[in-house]
Amino acid sequence: MAQGLLIDMDGVVYAGDNLIPGADHFIHRLLKDNIPFMFMTNNSQRTRIDVVRKLDRLGVKVSETHVYTSAMATGKFLASQIPNGTAYVLGEGGLLSSLHENGISLVNTDPDFVVLGEGRNFTLEMVQRAVDMILAGAKFVITNRDPSPKKKGWDNLGIAATSAMIEEATGIKAFVVGKPSPVMMRSARKALSLETAETTIIGDTMDTDIRGGVQMGYKTILVLSGITKKENLGRFAYKPDLVVDSMNDIKLPLAWW
Repeated sequence: MAQGLLIDMDGVVYAGDNLIPGADHFIHRLLKDNIPFMFMTNNSQRTRIDVVRKLDRLGVKVSETHVYTSAMATGKFLASQIPNGTAYVLGEGGLLSSLHENGISLVNTDPDFVVLGEGRNFTLEMVQRAVDMILAGAKFVITNRDPSPKKKGWDNLGIAATSAMIEEATGIKAFVVGKPSPVMMRSARKALSLETAETTIIGDTMDTDIRGGVQMGYKTILVLSGITKKENLGRFAYKPDLVVDSMNDIKLPLAWW
């Protein structure tokens, strides 16, 4: 039976602009042993080539086929709901590209969807327009509900903050596509041509990567090189199948392969 990996990025492969020690060696082993894998990121701003170029600068050489983003999952989801539909978008980069690739037209009036992703180029006037569109019947979809990192000088508020403003103004909760939503978790697995029992997810957050994996029935590996601390694991009602300090500590093949 084939086995493959869905791998989170920030906190797993790198921290900001710094490679996490050993991550490059682990990815090299996957490539050398022909183990299917895909980097899975909630960031909807970046295109696949943006991700590949960042990894390349860090010494991790992969192709665009190794990248799956919440923007890609969002484009596929919208197209599955209303083929050739329309969207008013608060977002940029990878999200706009994905919607175009999936046949979704970008409009400024009467959209089928209002879509919110990461970005700094939309204004409060645009947010108000989005609110009016949702109140008029447009469906509200967000690429993820990642929180603000709550760090001074950070250039991204986090979609949780922006979506909360729109949800409060409309009284309508957004549909979330990105991790830990089953929509993205399933879509990424299918993109890698794996079955549920063949899929393992590696991540640094219990609330997104590990929760999503547990809900989908995937095997899960938590790395402690990012957000989650070992002393906090007891707070959760679920647990990963394996806990390691970093990807460099993962031994292949895995015990359940």
